[in-house]
Amino acid sequence: MDTIIQILARELDRPVQHIENIITLLDEGNTVPFIARYRKELHGSMDDQLIRQLADRLQYLRNLQDRRDEVKQSIENQGKLTQELADAIDAAATLAEVEDLYRPYKQKRRTRATMAREKGLEPLAQLAYAQGPAVDLEAAARDYIDPEKGVETVEDALQGASDIIAELISDDADLRKLLRELYWRRASIVSRAAAKEPEDSVYRLYYEFSSPLSKTQGHQILAMNRGEREEILKVSVEMDRETALVALRRKVVPGRAAMELVKAAAEDAYDRLIAPSLEREARSELTDRASEGAIGQFALNLKPLLMQPPVKGFVTMGLDPGYRMGCKVAVIDPTGKVLDTTVVYPTHGERGKQEAIDKLAVLIQKHRVAHIAIGNGTASRETEQMAVELIRKVGGGVSYAMVNEAGASVYSASKLAAEEFPEFDVNLRSAVSIARRLQDPLAELVKIDPKSIGVGQYQHDMPQARLGEALDGVVEDCVNAVGVDVNTASAPLLTRVAGLNGTTAKNIVKYREENGPFTTRKQILKVPKLGPKAFEQCAGFLRVPESGLPLDNTAVHPESYQAAEKLLALCGHDMADVKAGKLGDLKGRLAAYGQDRAAAECGVGVPTLLDVASELMKPGRDPRDELPAPVLRTDVLDMKDLKPGMELRGTVRNVIDFGAFVDIGVHQDGLVHISQICDRYIKHPSEVLSVGDVVTVWVKEVDEKKKRISLTMRKDKLTFS
Repeated sequence: MDTIIQILARELDRPVQHIENIITLLDEGNTVPFIARYRKELHGSMDDQLIRQLADRLQYLRNLQDRRDEVKQSIENQGKLTQELADAIDAAATLAEVEDLYRPYKQKRRTRATMAREKGLEPLAQLAYAQGPAVDLEAAARDYIDPEKGVETVEDALQGASDIIAELISDDADLRKLLRELYWRRASIVSRAAAKEPEDSVYRLYYEFSSPLSKTQGHQILAMNRGEREEILKVSVEMDRETALVALRRKVVPGRAAMELVKAAAEDAYDRLIAPSLEREARSELTDRASEGAIGQFALNLKPLLMQPPVKGFVTMGLDPGYRMGCKVAVIDPTGKVLDTTVVYPTHGERGKQEAIDKLAVLIQKHRVAHIAIGNGTASRETEQMAVELIRKVGGGVSYAMVNEAGASVYSASKLAAEEFPEFDVNLRSAVSIARRLQDPLAELVKIDPKSIGVGQYQHDMPQARLGEALDGVVEDCVNAVGVDVNTASAPLLTRVAGLNGTTAKNIVKYREENGPFTTRKQILKVPKLGPKAFEQCAGFLRVPESGLPLDNTAVHPESYQAAEKLLALCGHDMADVKAGKLGDLKGRLAAYGQDRAAAECGVGVPTLLDVASELMKPGRDPRDELPAPVLRTDVLDMKDLKPGMELRGTVRNVIDFGAFVDIGVHQDGLVHISQICDRYIKHPSEVLSVGDVVTVWVKEVDEKKKRISLTMRKDKLTFS
């Protein structure tokens, strides 16, 4: 039997040694970002996503092994464990296969078969089920008539024997495996409307729906599940009964002493025990697969959203639109500090709108506002139109951006927000959050539960622990990829740094408040409860711009400082050149010297050497700056302005199984169907698009009544009726 390490090496197509090294590092308590960034030589430069995949699979395989051991021990305690059975359990590749093998030995609730055994009918069942010449079963059954035990007739005895045989057939692991595989090849999931005359709803596509199990898409499964919970749909797995019975009979009937009885028992086993069980299994497996797919897509969408380039260095006005309570306004400086707040009422008639424009114009001029961030929720359309008029009134020089405000209300009502802005009410906190999202999306979004950010489908239908774990991993990877200024970062942001937790993050903030800004990375070791192991994990991801040592403001880990200094010396440079930004020729000099030779002399591997060189050339760089900047607008489009064939620039807001939603500057996002994304076949839109991508689209169709906009990225496919 292959070891866990061998299985992982085969599945991930990686050398055994690399897999073994990662497992050792994980077991030693190292974080995924630290392993991915600073132990590349040990795992061949696997990225954080692949390492997390390995860690998840490792946990499953370890749980599988634990369950194998539990099952074997349980059967051993019953005195029924044979070497053949033990080998079969050890060879089982899934938990389902282990449970199939355990089924005959598992303590069962009282069943028809157990009651028949209590009546002493098991020998009769064994006689009928045995391989051999035909027997006179009715004659044999007469010996088991016992009214005191509830066996009053031959028919009662034969029925009891049949019940025992049915359970034996149902508990046959090989048979279940055969039928399970047949189900996945031949069965279909079927959905129907629960009502005879159903009303039009979002589930109308599933009122008469059927799809083979193997071809049903994840979003379809999740939609049907939700429709079933809401009692709008009835969902089942359907399999041609005769096809299954043919396979079953072929396996169990030939050569039995009482073939007719066994045949009837086999059919009973299928209808009463096997089929319902396989249907539950199939539904569960489909849901698990769909959930994992949705979680994966959610994580895929979350990363580019978190990694959106910040709009740095500008005074920003945040607008949280609303009708009854008005539009909440917050003006913040380039560091995120609140300069001013107010409430305006642009939706309260023309007079209210003009008063709002006048009031905001004063704030813009007073604080020299450069950008306006508008939340995309309720009343955002009217607020956007007001903002355009506002920009015209102040004579231009100001732009606006629509900001996804998902989760802003969650944050504003949180304990964290109350601690951060005790003097503001909930609504004003939301306006501050919206403004900060434009300035630094990552720093602001880490304050919100990732599930509330709104870049997936059916997030509330997912296994919440698993979803939370996956999304937390994405947040952690993004935060550590960017790096964190230890002197300005909030406690929530610091909590996401590898090696830190809620306590050590708060202690860092408290330490700098009491002692002033950190001036070296080493100083971080003075923070209470932050020991050497935590420092090892977090140090490379924390930046200290105030340090006199340039390396403290880079992703170079302190353990590699000597290597960095040695590299500079080999290439004819020093730290003064790093400070002055005079390392433009570093890569060329390193190549001329020889990477392998330089790595050996510096005492590090080539991957670490190249990372060090890259950091030395761009100390303090923000990797997000290399990504496309957010779209800033000065004018507004209305849905009625859209015409088929119109070319627009937009930002991808969400990527889902069947397409992508794109913000084109109107209140309603447009849908680019998967067939309209590119001129080649793709299995999933994520092969081409990511959240935050700026794309060129053309309008295909506009339905104002249903508020639907159909877009295409394929100009060649534009056709109009």
